[in-house]
Amino acid sequence: MNYFQHPSAIVDEGAQIGEGSRVWHFVHVCGGARIGKGVSLGQNVFVGNKAVIGDNCKVQNNVSIYDKVTLEEGVFCGPSMVFTNVYNPRSLIERKSEYRDTLVRRGVTLGANCTIVCGVTIGEFAFIGAGAVINKDVSAYALMVGVPARQIGWMSEYGEQLELPLEGEGSAPCIHTGARYVLRGNVLSKGNVA
Repeated sequence: MNYFQHPSAIVDEGAQIGEGSRVWHFVHVCGGARIGKGVSLGQNVFVGNKAVIGDNCKVQNNVSIYDKVTLEEGVFCGPSMVFTNVYNPRSLIERKSEYRDTLVRRGVTLGANCTIVCGVTIGEFAFIGAGAVINKDVSAYALMVGVPARQIGWMSEYGEQLELPLEGEGSAPCIHTGARYVLRGNVLSKGNVA
């Protein structure tokens, strides 16, 4: 075993966990889960059979990563945030065949207690504020807050808000890295270093 597993954690046979990962108190990882290198699973985390977690993700306490949820590299899941995998659940109706894919792209931050309704894609380095409810796709670098969530700005890869309008033309530097971000319409991309 090339990762740390706390004695109270349960890792089912067949689970793939990458080198240097840490599986903390009362975690349950199902046998079909695929977890990358350098991942931290905080206390009371659940990882389903058809869940994929990329390298260097941090999953804080009390988060369940259900089947059909994919986290790319470097995703941060804040404490007690929620994923779903059925859009219209009923206890008396079996809907396991209706699970919807949820894709969280590289570098995304999912704030504490936010909810990600299944079937969405969250673009790279987007930033979802604490308590927000995401029920539609999110653009790369977008800063989202509220219930339901709405975009209020743009974030750098460093995790700082950029001084740009929500739409239009413009550019702004990240004051920490010097990287320049370019807005065209309602799409933000990382440009050349200033």
